[in-house]
Amino acid sequence: MEEKIGIIGAGPSGIIAAGMAASRGKDVTLIDKNERIGKKLFITGKGRCNITNNAPIEDFFDNVMKNKKFLYSSFYSFNNRDIVELLEDYGLRVKVERGNRVFPASNKSSDVIAAFHKFLSDKNVSIALNTKVENIRLAGGKFIVNTLDRDYTFDKLLICTGGRSYPATGSTGDGYRFAESLGHTITPLRPSLVPIVLNNHWVGQLQGLSLRNVKLSAFSTGKLLYEEFGEMLFTHYGISGPIVLSMSNYLHNYLEKQISLFIDLKPALDNDRLDKRILRDFEQNNNRQIKNSLDDLLPQKIIPLVIELSKISPDKVINQITKDERLGLLKVIKNFPMSFKSFRPIEEAIITSGGVSIDEVNPSTMESRIIPGLFFSGEIIDVDALTGGFNLQIAYSTGYLAGTNI
Repeated sequence: MEEKIGIIGAGPSGIIAAGMAASRGKDVTLIDKNERIGKKLFITGKGRCNITNNAPIEDFFDNVMKNKKFLYSSFYSFNNRDIVELLEDYGLRVKVERGNRVFPASNKSSDVIAAFHKFLSDKNVSIALNTKVENIRLAGGKFIVNTLDRDYTFDKLLICTGGRSYPATGSTGDGYRFAESLGHTITPLRPSLVPIVLNNHWVGQLQGLSLRNVKLSAFSTGKLLYEEFGEMLFTHYGISGPIVLSMSNYLHNYLEKQISLFIDLKPALDNDRLDKRILRDFEQNNNRQIKNSLDDLLPQKIIPLVIELSKISPDKVINQITKDERLGLLKVIKNFPMSFKSFRPIEEAIITSGGVSIDEVNPSTMESRIIPGLFFSGEIIDVDALTGGFNLQIAYSTGYLAGTNI
């Protein structure tokens, strides 16, 4: 008699696990409370689905923020080339963009979902959508999964319900409750890859301003905590964008201390070259007020604030500005100051940090060390990574191990 395998969560991890288990002749039922599979995939990569990263698999470990050693077996058993090859086998064409990010050639996340649908259909996986699991219990060596409509009985069970971020996609933390009810430890949950709230009165003035090729730095008591070059965005509450989300991962350990943030608006110019550039602009605008003289140097929206922070009167004519005032302007351009207040809530994070303790999961199989026949994969486990397709690869790779071992 075929073993009955239950998989709760039809995200990327559950999809791969279901297909791999079914290809081994198992009777697999994939259960999800959403109306379609891979709902969170639809919004990754700003709706284009950043499938994975094309970097060498060895580099993936540098982008894992927590418990990277736990992922050795996973990454080397099913890597970034493997997921691309699988999707290509089911009709998807891909492309590689800046930062080695892999996207569907069509820029449509729906094409990735379509390929996964073909994969599951080809492997004869039974899919139960719009099916919300209420609780799970063990009885007579079997896993009884209670849903609103019916009870399922499985010989083995995989829980891969994601985290608590983006609850509109179904990631409401149900899996943590299930895992705890079965005796597992859940490490503290916190937002990861999340926007930052600022404590500055001027935040609303800069809402909508996007900055490219800037350097963002974080300090605490004079110590540099993190810095990165790239893009960022001002919002009504603070800052977001790629380098801000990455920074959020590094600041959790310093929340008890005062954190200062700075933007270098011209990181390609050292102080000497920037000063020469400012002097050149001043010469061209010698008889104009400073508020009308920096358009070639800075985005218009930030100019009034830079002048204010430089303690120069915005109406002051360029030919009356002192050397000290000019150097004060330079300092603000190279170290535009911001005051860290908090992170946005976990519901707005891309990833949940924390989850099922890795001490209770076998990294070679994804099986529980506490309950034989129970498996975990994906974001529900206490592992997380930076942006760029790395978190999705964690989902595929751990799902693959679970699917081949369950």
